[in-house]
Amino acid sequence: MSQPIKSVSPAKHFLLSALTEHNRFQSTEAFKNWFARKKQENHFFVEQIPFSSLQQWYFEEETQNLKHASGRFFTIEGIRINTNFGSTQCWEQPIINQPEIGILGIITRKFDGIPYFLMQAKMEPGNVNLLQLSPTVQATKSNFTQVHGGRLPPYLEYFFERCNARFLIDQLQTEQAGRFLRKRNRNMIVEVDHDIEIFNDFCWLTLGQIKKLLKEDNFVNMDARTVLSCVPMPTSDVSREQSIDDMMHELHTSSLDDFSRSLMDSFCGNACNTTDEIISWFTELKTKYHITVERIPLKNVKQWKRTDREISHEEHPLFSVIAVSVEAGTREVFSWTQPLLKEPQQGLLGFITRKINGVLHFLMQAKVEPGNIDIIEIAPTVSCSAVNFKRQHGYHIPFLDYFLNAAPQQIRYSVIQSEEGGRFYHFLNRNMVIELKESDKIDLPENYIWMTLGQVMEFLKHGYMNIDARTLLACIGFKH
Repeated sequence: MSQPIKSVSPAKHFLLSALTEHNRFQSTEAFKNWFARKKQENHFFVEQIPFSSLQQWYFEEETQNLKHASGRFFTIEGIRINTNFGSTQCWEQPIINQPEIGILGIITRKFDGIPYFLMQAKMEPGNVNLLQLSPTVQATKSNFTQVHGGRLPPYLEYFFERCNARFLIDQLQTEQAGRFLRKRNRNMIVEVDHDIEIFNDFCWLTLGQIKKLLKEDNFVNMDARTVLSCVPMPTSDVSREQSIDDMMHELHTSSLDDFSRSLMDSFCGNACNTTDEIISWFTELKTKYHITVERIPLKNVKQWKRTDREISHEEHPLFSVIAVSVEAGTREVFSWTQPLLKEPQQGLLGFITRKINGVLHFLMQAKVEPGNIDIIEIAPTVSCSAVNFKRQHGYHIPFLDYFLNAAPQQIRYSVIQSEEGGRFYHFLNRNMVIELKESDKIDLPENYIWMTLGQVMEFLKHGYMNIDARTLLACIGFKH
């Protein structure tokens, strides 16, 4: 059992948890058995239905926007886009308009000096495997104001009352800007120092255990990943006077493999671009690129058609809007119907990494998307849906071939991950991290830049990183 750590910063405590797979309550294998039993014990059922079978959802007469009878939750409407970014600069599409700010939150508590995270086995109708590992709380405002007439999510009080917990992380972060219109959620981690009741579908896990589970396809859901991406690492705590080895000794842990040590060094190592230079790069692109997004009635969206079971593009296999009927005995409401966005093809999210002057850097891109709040966000090197379709139709996707042709010795991470199952049906992306040789020089388009991991984490904290970058960052772990 790990020794209690004294006089260690919160960020180092989180790092210690990321390096610890030992769990005083249950091993990772015991947890996976527990999780498998949850699938067997609970009744989950999802089927696609005609739009006419939706309950409390309807197509508004004047606009044909798809709305809920309460006027809450979300609507499916249309937008018209004009931009000077990218190869396609004018188009129309359906989009989810959900102006409410939800809560994605995790409760943490230290045991033996190590932070544990209270995680939930949660069913979402769009999950490819229905049940995935989720945050402690995952709730829209309509959920926690009980518009659906169901129960309140457990543990919600810890994220509203500061007297109940210590707020460690509290950030507004954006959602998928290609599918949501200016949507944000409150990403939170709160700490308790007392016993709390552990309900049936919840359990304590170390961050190291979660990082191990992130190596499995479709196990840890997107909402958990975006919250975990906000976990700080000890960037400022490691000075030139304290080496990585000194810090690892202080944390009572063993040595790391080469890439993990490179990650550690990238938290605090010298960057090829200063923070001010990155801000200037970002500011210049914000002034150069523009995008106008006009909300239009769903019935007026060009090149999209509606049948009794689907709203889809007339020519291309892009996302579509479908309706589903859901039964889930573990949810606040046991059965319901709702729309979902269906993605027919797998996408790819990927970081290219390379050492520059001996320090690992990440290749980031500034990306304009119609749902962005502030024109551009910082995304991974590649952030692309429907990869095969776009390749076949000649779309230019910078750096995609690096991932498609990566040699095994270059691949540091490659796992299929699901997007948010409460709004997206079987929306899958391959998440990849590859490392090039330091001698591999590549030409960068103007909207790409190299950043250290420490810089990425600092910009993430201030809301610059899009959800693709955040959820991919959460997947990065350390190997002993």
